Order: sequence, then C-alpha cells, then structure tokens
Amino acid sequence: MSEKRLEELRQQIDELNLEILRLINERAEIVNEIGKIKEKQGVNRYDPLRERHMLDLLKKHNKGPLNQMTVDYIFKTIFKTALKQLEADTKKELLVSRKKKPEDTIIEINGKKIGAGEPTFIFGPCSVESYEQTAQVAASIKAKGLKFIRGGAYKPRTSPYDFQGLGLEGLKILKRVSEEYGLAVVTEIVTPGHIEEALDYVDVIQIGARNMQNFELLKAVGETDKPVLLKRGLAATIDEFILAAEYIMSRGNENIMLCERGIRTYERATRNTLDISAVPILKQETHLPVFVDVTHSTGRRDLLLPCAKAAIAIGADGVMAEVHPDPSVALSDSQQQMDLQQFDEFYEELLKFMKQYEYKA
Repeated sequence: MSEKRLEELRQQIDELNLEILRLINERAEIVNEIGKIKEKQGVNRYDPLRERHMLDLLKKHNKGPLNQMTVDYIFKTIFKTALKQLEADTKKELLVSRKKKPEDTIIEINGKKIGAGEPTFIFGPCSVESYEQTAQVAASIKAKGLKFIRGGAYKPRTSPYDFQGLGLEGLKILKRVSEEYGLAVVTEIVTPGHIEEALDYVDVIQIGARNMQNFELLKAVGETDKPVLLKRGLAATIDEFILAAEYIMSRGNENIMLCERGIRTYERATRNTLDISAVPILKQETHLPVFVDVTHSTGRRDLLLPCAKAAIAIGADGVMAEVHPDPSVALSDSQQQMDLQQFDEFYEELLKFMKQYEYKA
C-alpha cells in the first residue's frame, strides 16, 4: 500500500514539475515582451522597485511550508535568469554578433584580405614627425612586402604639454609616403570635425583607446565608407568594446576591425596588461577581424616579439607595432618603438615562427 502511495505522490510531483516548467516558460515569454517595450521606451530593463514589489506580494501570500528566505531565493533566481535571457537576446540582435552573421567578415584593403586566415601586419611610427622620418619607415615596410603603414597625425596625449601631432600636415605626409611606397594609411581621427578633411588622406580610420566610447565620433565614422580600426578602451569590458563597434555598424559601416591593445590593471611591469584571452572571445562573439597592438599593450621592446607570437598563436587576424628610425629622439613613446634594425630582426623571427603554422605574410 505504501509503495502505491509513494508512486502516486511521485506522479503528482512530476505533474507539478511540468506545470512549473510551463509557467516559467510562459513567464519568460511575457518578460521578453516587457523587455521589447522597455527597449522602445529607452528605459533600463532591470527595475529594482518592481522586483521589490513582486517579492512583497509573494511574502504576503506565502502560507508555507517554505520559509520566506527560501521563497525569496527561488524567485530572485527566476528574476535573474529572466534578465540574463534578455541580455542574451540583445546580443543575438547585435549586427556585429557571430549569431547574427556566422561567417567571418573579410575586409580587402590595398590588395590584402584581412580576416581571411593569414595574419596582417600594420607597422609605423607612433607620430608622424617629418616626411624623412616617415619615408624611412615606409621603405622598410615595403621591403618586407607589407601593405600598411600606421602613423599618428592627431595625437590625444595624457598631458596637454606633450606633442599633439602635426594635424593636417601629418596627413599630407602620410598620403605622400603611401603613394610613393604603395602602402595603405592607418591613422587616428580624434574628433568628428576632422573626418571630412581626413577622408582624402587615409585608407583606414583608427579610433584610439581614449575615444572608444566617444559615441558621436563612432556614429560619424559609421557614416563613412572607410574601414575602421577600433581599439579597446583602457578600462573597457569586452561587452563595452563590442557595443562600441555596434555604434559604428548601426550607422551602415560594416568594415570594422577590432584591436586589443591592453587594459589598465594594478600591474606595473608593463604599460598595460595584454588581455590575450580577449582575442578568442571576440572571435567567438563577433564576426569581425581582431588585431593585437603589442606596442601599447606592453610598452616594452623586449616583449614585442613574444606577445606578437602569442597573438598569432591564439588566432589574431593581425598584429600592430610601432617603428621609428631613431626612437631615442622620437617625439612620443620613444621607449617602446623599435628602430629599423630591431624591426628587421622582429619581423624575421616572426616569419620563422609563422612557418610552424604554415602562415604567409
């Protein structure tokens, strides 16, 4: 008799479990509808006052045997799960997300396909200081068969008294050098007001770390047809980084490259802390090419090569580094730029390393 009763009770439990499952899923559908309404209204999906109201209502009607602490725990878990579901749905809807576009984005610039499986390299001086300085670096880049030169014409610096760049004159130097050496220009734009004058001189617009959340700038470059290299902010989470890229793509520009350049932590052994794990995460979460800037992430010449190897080994689509004919007299970041001989040695060692992975530069 007791065995029969036990089976009946178990059957009741199974039926209740199924009913709870149905109700939880029904609740989730309603929460999704509420989330869509809130999104249109532009309000936060999480409402702590509403959560408190629901918990108070449950407390009022709780007749036991579960104590209120247990009930609160169960329903807070349900609330949290629903919120996470909303966040997951939002990620699915992002234009930059891998779920939205499963295949990799491949961007062709100056005859080089970025994101197609072979690493792309972007080298050049931190700042454009003169034609002669930039041309020397360009000649070394061209001799290696590479297709890009980077260089700062506008320099957002921590101190207002540091060298701020040559501005338009720097862009003209980059343009002249690019035409003479057959290189595509990658340079930073720091304000929407500079975009129009820069378009004739640049091939790739770089958004620097300090401007990753300059939303007006992101929207403005999103309305151009120039490829964009977006650097991760100094203290930005990966979600914030991805949403910054979404700002650009939401305005119509789909040619976006992400760049991990190190984040600020308590560690002082390097200029920043290279978050190498960000590369596979960004590759999983988005369909965009991912670069690693080994210069700004480390701030140390002795770490450029091992970090470049690590970037390639973990699946980065490209590597950036800074080169100067004479770093000791550079007007910015002199301690972290390679000279031309160090550049030759760096690239030669990198090629040897890539042969192990059957990469071609």
